[in-house]
Amino acid sequence: MTLFIGLTGGIGAGKSEALAAASRLGAATISTDQVAHDVLESPEVRKLLVERWGDEVIGADGGVDRARISGIVFEKPDELAWLESQTHPRVGAAVAEWRAAVEPGTEVAVLEIPLLFEAGLDAGFDETVAVIAADDIREARLAERGQGGLEGREARQLSQDEKASRADHVIRNDGTLEELEQAMAGILKS
Repeated sequence: MTLFIGLTGGIGAGKSEALAAASRLGAATISTDQVAHDVLESPEVRKLLVERWGDEVIGADGGVDRARISGIVFEKPDELAWLESQTHPRVGAAVAEWRAAVEPGTEVAVLEIPLLFEAGLDAGFDETVAVIAADDIREARLAERGQGGLEGREARQLSQDEKASRADHVIRNDGTLEELEQAMAGILKS
């Protein structure tokens, strides 16, 4: 029977790197952030976005301009609620389809879900993991990715401490990628 692990953590803490480590270690993996990006780019959702907000939500490259959409929805809670009503069911369906398709005999499957506890999805997992890191390290990681600071970006999320207190396992990711992979290996083997 497959062990399903829900992976979460603070912004810039290293969730994606932990997921990549799990994949290298042989786990089946999926990122709900990536699924959400794919959903936004689907023809069906693109059409809905343009109908709602106009052609300006399509970037010069022809793809969905996520920065423009973020600007709309984070200033207007009702627009965020509308966007989530369109995307969350589609993301949920894609994740359910992925879970059902995990090969029999797969020992571990890891799903990265940034809002795991906030959305009450933790009950659907055998175990949960929270990746945390010092705020200055997270700030530096966000700066390397060209993203704004932590302030304001975490308004809809539980604090790292709260996520850690709710998780079955906690990985402190203040070190190297090798140390992160070792910590993930320890969890996958337990």
